[in-house]
Amino acid sequence: IIFSMGKHGGAKTKTTVCLSDGVIFLAGAFMSLILVWSYFSIFSPSSNYSLTGLRGDGGPIKCSGLDMQFDPPDSGFYDDPDLSYSIEKSVTGWDEKRKRWLELHPSFKPGSENRIVMVTGSQSTPCKNPIGDHLLLRCFKNKVDYCRIHGHDIFYSNSLLHPKMNSYWAKLPVVKAAMLAHPEAEWIWWVDSDAIFTDMEFTPPLHRYRYHNLVVHGWANIIYDKQSWTALNAGVFLIRNCQWSMELIDTWKSMGPVSPDYAKWGPIQRSIFKDKLFPESDDQTALIYLLYKHKEVYYPKIYLEGEYYLQGYWIGVVGGLANVTERYLEMERDDATLRRRHAEKVSERYGAFREERFLRGEFGGRGSRRRAFVTHFTGCQPCSGDHNPIYDGDTCWKEMIRALNFADNQVMRTYGYVHSDLSKTSPLQPVPFDYPDEPW
Repeated sequence: IIFSMGKHGGAKTKTTVCLSDGVIFLAGAFMSLILVWSYFSIFSPSSNYSLTGLRGDGGPIKCSGLDMQFDPPDSGFYDDPDLSYSIEKSVTGWDEKRKRWLELHPSFKPGSENRIVMVTGSQSTPCKNPIGDHLLLRCFKNKVDYCRIHGHDIFYSNSLLHPKMNSYWAKLPVVKAAMLAHPEAEWIWWVDSDAIFTDMEFTPPLHRYRYHNLVVHGWANIIYDKQSWTALNAGVFLIRNCQWSMELIDTWKSMGPVSPDYAKWGPIQRSIFKDKLFPESDDQTALIYLLYKHKEVYYPKIYLEGEYYLQGYWIGVVGGLANVTERYLEMERDDATLRRRHAEKVSERYGAFREERFLRGEFGGRGSRRRAFVTHFTGCQPCSGDHNPIYDGDTCWKEMIRALNFADNQVMRTYGYVHSDLSKTSPLQPVPFDYPDEPW
């Protein structure tokens, strides 16, 4: 018997082969005895008919994929008292440590090259903005929905892991800790709390990044020709779980509040990146500084993604939500496969079909037929309410609700409902059987 679980597009593939011993019935005088024995051995409550083999320690090998109860007594990196999760202490030999852990936990090895853990978080105190906690909850739900559909684990941090590494620097201690806590994962995917997945079907093209260790939305010409602090956005990034990344974090954090030289880095950054808004050193400008000053070291391993919205500035996205909705409904009117009801667990199959049938070769930037993959509400600060003064705060909150409902429609279709009005979260409206070909 072969049980297989498959996911396309860089998610993860796990196939577990389970062999059951055939029962050989003897002929002649022993036939009746053997038949009776077979009946009781199969249906007895004490039988173990699904046993498929033995682990190295003599325990059974499960047929369900990952064995999350098996942790051998062999010594590993977790047993080293000098290993520290702290951002202040370096980790060495991480590639070898991860490799050894996977060897000791063989059920996690299949698919490990594309396994992702998403990491996000927010402040540890209640929001000052009256609607802030509600918006953060919905933003987290959005990420959980995406991870559930695509089979990713997710970790949410609402505590500072280092008292000095706060604000935009708080992500680095969390990312490092997540790397150590998840040796089974090849990628750690940081997503800011105010970033919303607005295309629940799209999967990052991990094959494109096979020679890179950090993937961030950005443009090389703006780094090297224009020296702008907005040349990339560090609010959403994929970082490979490897020694190179550990060393990058060590260098990156040396421009942060944990460093005794922190005060000097703000003026240095502003001397190069004239449009930088903040006087103090920030994580985004620090990363651009490394790329600008040490191109030969970092540029070959950092992928600046600009072919789709790994993160898209919300001002350029939300105005087109209605048009994008209609384009996607038109695809569904054109092909009954996309209108077919299905279980959520196989949603990736329909996303892959839409990709092949309608969106192949279509970039995901401004004016694209694609939905924006991630819409980032930079400058809105939904928790504090201290939004960028160039726009009204109410605009931020209203557009966040519309974007969240836009994304939620892609999830709730599988549950039989949609938001007929993106400005209203509830109630939802039941979907007709052949929607959208069948009218309301």
